[in-house]
Amino acid sequence: MARPQPPPWVHAAVLLCLLGLGGAIEIPMDLSQPPTITKQSVKDHIVDPRDNILIECEAKGNPAPSFHWTRNSRFFNVAKDPRVSMRRRSGTLVIDFRSGGRPEEYEGEYQCFARNKFGTALSNRIRLQVSKSPLWPKENLDPVVVQEGAPLTLQCNPPPGLPSPVIFWMSSSMEPITQDKRVSQGHNGDLYFSNVMVQDMQTDYSCNARFHFTHTIQQKNPFTLKVLTNHPYNDSSLRNHPDMYSARGVAERTPSFMYPQGTSSSQMVLRGMDLLLECIASGVPTPDIAWYKKGGDLPSDKAKFENFNKALRITSVSEEDSGEYFCLASNKMGSIRHTISVRVKAAPYWLDEPKNLILAPGEDGRLVCRANGNPKPTVQWMVNGEPLQSAPPNPNREVAGDTIIFRDTQISSRAVYQCNTSNEHGYLLANAFVSVLDVPPRMMSPRNQLIRVILYNRTRLDCPFFGSPIPTLRWFKNGQGSNLDGGNYHVYENGSLEIKMIRKEDQGIYTCVATNILGKAENQVRLEVKDPTRIFRMPEDQVVKRGTTVQLECRVKHDPSLKLTVSWLKDDQPLYIGNRMKKEDDSLTIFGVAERDQGSYTCVASTELDQDRAKAYLTVLADQTTPTNRLAALPKGRPDRPRDLELTDLAERSVRLTWIPGDDNNSPITDYVVQFEEDQFQPGVWHDHSKFPGSVNSAVLQLSPYVNYQFRVIAVNEVGSSHPSLPSERYRTSGAPPESNPSDVKGEGTRKNNMEITWTPMNATSAFGPNLRYIVKWRRRETRETWNNATVWGSRYVVGQTPVYVPYEIRVQAENDFGKGPEPDTVIGYSGEDYPRAAPTDVKIRVLNSTAISLQWNRVYSDTVQGQLREYRAYYWRESSLLKSLWVSQKRQQAGFPGDRLRGVVSRLFPYSNYKLEMVVVNGRGDGPRSETKEFTTPEGVPSAPRRFRVRQPNLQTINLEWDHPEHPNGILTGYSLRYVPFNGTKLGKQMVENFSPNQTKFTVQRADPVSRYRFTLSARTQVGSGEAVTEESPASPNEATPTAAYTNNQADIATQGWFIGLMCAIALLVLILLIVCFIKRSRGGKYPVREKKDVPLGPEDPKEEDGSFDYSDEDNKPLQGSQTSLDGTIKQQESDDSLVDYGEGGEGQFNEDGSFIGQYTVKKDKEETEGNESSEATSPVNAIYSLA
Repeated sequence: MARPQPPPWVHAAVLLCLLGLGGAIEIPMDLSQPPTITKQSVKDHIVDPRDNILIECEAKGNPAPSFHWTRNSRFFNVAKDPRVSMRRRSGTLVIDFRSGGRPEEYEGEYQCFARNKFGTALSNRIRLQVSKSPLWPKENLDPVVVQEGAPLTLQCNPPPGLPSPVIFWMSSSMEPITQDKRVSQGHNGDLYFSNVMVQDMQTDYSCNARFHFTHTIQQKNPFTLKVLTNHPYNDSSLRNHPDMYSARGVAERTPSFMYPQGTSSSQMVLRGMDLLLECIASGVPTPDIAWYKKGGDLPSDKAKFENFNKALRITSVSEEDSGEYFCLASNKMGSIRHTISVRVKAAPYWLDEPKNLILAPGEDGRLVCRANGNPKPTVQWMVNGEPLQSAPPNPNREVAGDTIIFRDTQISSRAVYQCNTSNEHGYLLANAFVSVLDVPPRMMSPRNQLIRVILYNRTRLDCPFFGSPIPTLRWFKNGQGSNLDGGNYHVYENGSLEIKMIRKEDQGIYTCVATNILGKAENQVRLEVKDPTRIFRMPEDQVVKRGTTVQLECRVKHDPSLKLTVSWLKDDQPLYIGNRMKKEDDSLTIFGVAERDQGSYTCVASTELDQDRAKAYLTVLADQTTPTNRLAALPKGRPDRPRDLELTDLAERSVRLTWIPGDDNNSPITDYVVQFEEDQFQPGVWHDHSKFPGSVNSAVLQLSPYVNYQFRVIAVNEVGSSHPSLPSERYRTSGAPPESNPSDVKGEGTRKNNMEITWTPMNATSAFGPNLRYIVKWRRRETRETWNNATVWGSRYVVGQTPVYVPYEIRVQAENDFGKGPEPDTVIGYSGEDYPRAAPTDVKIRVLNSTAISLQWNRVYSDTVQGQLREYRAYYWRESSLLKSLWVSQKRQQAGFPGDRLRGVVSRLFPYSNYKLEMVVVNGRGDGPRSETKEFTTPEGVPSAPRRFRVRQPNLQTINLEWDHPEHPNGILTGYSLRYVPFNGTKLGKQMVENFSPNQTKFTVQRADPVSRYRFTLSARTQVGSGEAVTEESPASPNEATPTAAYTNNQADIATQGWFIGLMCAIALLVLILLIVCFIKRSRGGKYPVREKKDVPLGPEDPKEEDGSFDYSDEDNKPLQGSQTSLDGTIKQQESDDSLVDYGEGGEGQFNEDGSFIGQYTVKKDKEETEGNESSEATSPVNAIYSLA
C-alpha cells in the first residue's frame, strides 16, 4: 500500500502558472491604439515548392490596421499579380500556383507594414526561399581496393539541398551499416574506417540522403570493398584472438587524424547555438578519443560526447565556452592530439527590449533598446517605419543612444517606434508604440467571480485592470478593514493578491479597488474554502490464488459540496471494468482472479479542485505454487506489522497506547517506533513521536495541547522495519496558551525604506490552540519610542516608511484563542540599506612587481555608507598590452578588501600591460559611486611556456623540434633557451644548451647514437629572465635496441667457457640428426607427427603460418570431410576461398540503378587476386563459408 499524494502546494502551483505576475501592458481593444504585430512568419522562411506559398502577417489596433508589403526593399503591388492575394482582415500573403507558375520567381526578402492613423508597425524582414531536393549525379563507382588495416574514407558528397538533407549509410539491400568506434559516420556525411578489416567486405556501402520537405530518400550507387589481406582464412580462432591484428598479420600503427587534417584548426560558433567538435583518427589498434579544454574543464552541464567519443557537443554556447579544445587519439602504439581554437561570436540578443509605453497627457516616459552581441551591434531608431532622422522634429522627444526620452507628452505624440539592432551575424527588430490616453480606471475581468480553493493551500486572486495614468490597486475583505498586505497576504505589483495558506476564516468576499486621478473602479471576488479530499481506508497489498475473489477497499472523505469521482488504474493505466469486475463507491471487486490481473492498483479520488491517490499490489499465485509475495526479494525476517491499536487513560496532556505485536519472523523485535499525524497543519504527514523497547506493547505518550492526534506503530528487528500498523482512532487534546514563541526572529530591509521582520513559524505541536497568530512589536532603538505592534497570521511582516539603515528593537510573541505566550526576547534588526553616497578618495597605487600592485585609500565617512560597510572593492581591467600587436581581453575583474582596512594588494596581473582601476564602497544594497579612474603600467615579466612544443623523429639520425611563441610573452622576447640531455634507461649523458633568437621556432638535433633517447627542456626569455619551461622526450622507436649492457658482458664471459662450447656442439649435432630423419620420412610419404593434437589452431608463432601451409595429421591419413582425394593420395579441395570476389563481392557483381543485385555467384578462381602467399594445402569449402560469415 502506498499513497503517492502530491503536496498541498501542487494545486496552487497550477494556478500560479495560469496567472502571470506581470507582463506587457495591454490596452482594451475598444480604446484607440496604434498597430501591434501579433503574428508573422520566421525570418528564414523555407517553403515546399509543391504547395501554395503563405507569408504570415497579422496585427491588431483600433482602428483596424491596413497592410502593405515590400519585396527586396521595394513596394510590392499585390493587386498587379493574379497569383498573389491578401487574406481578409489580415496582411497574410497567399501565392497560388494551381494555375501554373514557378515558386522560385517569388524568392526574396519580404517585409509587412501594418498601419492606422496612429502609426505603422513593421514585421521582421522575411527571407523567402524555396526548398530544393536535387537529384544525385549519376556515377559509376569502381570497387575500392584497400589493404587490411589501412584507413579508408567513403565520401558521400550529397547534392546541396535546402535545407540540408539528413545523411545515413545503408547497404544496397537497405540494411543499416553497423557503426562503432572503428567504423562511423562523420558530421559531413562521410563514412570513416579507422582501419579496414576483412569482414568489411561482407556488405556494400550506400550513402542515403533524406530531404525534409519532399519526404524523399535518394540513394547513391553503392561502394564495394576489396580487402587485400595476408590472412585469407576467416578462422574463428583468429577472430576471437586477444590480439586480433597481430594474429591476422596486420601491422600496428600509431594514430593519425583522418578529420580534421593537421595538428590545429579553428572554429567559430554563434552564442546560443550548439558547438560540435569532431576528431576521427586512424590507427591499429583502433584509437580511443578523449577531449580536453586548455586551462579548464569541459562544461559538464552542457557537454556531451557523441559518435563513440569522436564528437564533442556543447549545447547553447556562451562567451565562456571560447578557448582552445583538443582531442587526444591514443592506442598502445602512441598518441597524437589536435587543437581546435573556438571563437564564440554572437548575433544581437536583448538586454532590454523596448515595451509599449502608455502615458497620460503631460507625463514623462522613455523607450529603452539595449542589446548585446559580438561584434557590438549598432542601434537604429525608426518611427512609423521611417528613420528617426527624417521624421518631423518633436520638441518633446530626445534621443540618447539606445534610449528615447519623452517629456510632457501630448496626444499628438502617439506613434509606433522601431528599434533595429544589428551586426554581421543577424539583427533584432522590435516595435513599441507610444500611446497617450486619458482613461479612468476600469476592470478587465468578469465581475463577482467565484474562486474555490482547498483548505491549507496557497492561492492568488487576480484583478486585471487598466487606466491612464496607471491606477493604484488596493484589496479589502468583506468591504471593511485596512488594505490587505503583509502577514498571510502579499500584493504583487500587477495587483494580484496572494494568500499564502488558506484557512476557514479566509472565506469571504474580497474587493479590489483601482484608483487614479480620473476616478476609481472596483471588482469583487468571492472565495470559498473547501475541505481536502482524503482516502482514509486505503487498499491493501494482497496475495491471492488464481480463481478466487478479491476486494480492494478505497473509502474517501471529501467536501460534500464538491462532486466526487473515484476511478481505478492498473499499472498506472486506466483500468477497463469488465464482466469479472465490479466497481462500487468504496471498493473494487475482482471475481475469478486470473494471472493477468496481477499488478498494481491505484485508487484515484478526485473532485474539481483536488485529488488523492492510494496504491496496492495484487499478487496472483498459480496452482500448486509455493505462496510468495512481491516482497520475497526483500531480506527475510522483517517483523509483521503491529495490529489492534487502542487508546486508553485519556488525559489532557497524555494517553496510553496499546498494541498487539506481529510475528517477529524468527528475529526478536528490538524496538517499537510510535508515529503521529495531525490533520490541521500537515495532514497526511507522519512524524516520529517516541521509541520504546521491543519487550513492551503499551506506553504512555506525552501530548501537546490542541492537536488532533492519530497514531501508528512500526516494529523493528535486526533485519529491518515492519510496515506501519493501521492508524489508531483520533484523539484531540484540549487547548492552552502557547508555552513558547517563534524562533529565528530577524529584521532586515528588502528596500531602502522598509524592514521585513521574519521568523520560523511554530508547528502543530507548539500551537496549543486554534487561530495561532503572532503579535509583532517594533520601535527604533535610539529614540526608545513607544512600541508599534501588529497581529500577523503568517511568518513575515513588513514595516514601511523607515529611515535608511537604522537599528530597531523587535519582539514576536505567539498567541492563540486561549491566550498569549511568554514574554518574547528582544532582537535587534535594521531597516533597509541604500546605495553608498561616496567613493574612496586619495587612491594611491604602487607597483610591487610585474604581477602585483599595492593600493591605499582614505576611509569614507560612516554616514555616507547608508548601510553596513561590507568591503572596499577595486574594479580593474587590462586596457592594452605594451606589445602593440597583442590582443587583450578588457574584461573587468574585481578585488575586495574588508571594510576595516585602508590598504590592500591586487595580484595576478599581466606583466607589461596598461591597466585602469576604480574603487567603490560596497554595502548590502550594492556598489556606491566609482572613484576617479587610475591608470598604471606593470613592468616586464618572464614569459609563459612556449606553446605546442613538438618532438618528431623522422629517422634514427635526427630529431626535429618545433614550437610556437608563448601565449603570454609578458614582455619583449629576447630568445629561447633549450637544454637537452641524452639518456639510456637511468643513465644520463652530458647536458647541452642551445640559445635561439626570438624568431626561431625550429631546431634539428643530430643524434650521437641510435640507442639513446633525449629529454628536451625549452623556455622563453625576456630581459627579466627565463620563463616557465616545457619538457618533452623523444619518442621510443620500436626498432631501437633495448639497452642490455650488463647482459652483453655476461654473455661474452660465458662464450669463452669450454663447457659452453661443448654443449653448443652437442645441440647442433642433435638438430642435424633430427633434420635428416624428417627428410627421409617425408620423402617416403610416411606420417610425421607435427602436432600433439590435431585440433590445435595455428598460433601466431607457428612457422607454417608464413607460407599458409598446414601440418600433416598424426592419427590417420584420411582426407578432410568435404574434400576429394587425388590419385597420388594428396588432399585436394574443390575450390579455394582466398578471395570473396568469387562470391559476388568483387567487380563481377553488378547493381541496377534501383540498387537491386543482378550478379550471380561464381566459383571461378582468379589467381591474380589471391590475397597472401599460395597455400601448400587445399582448403575446405566450409572455410569459405566461415570467411563469408
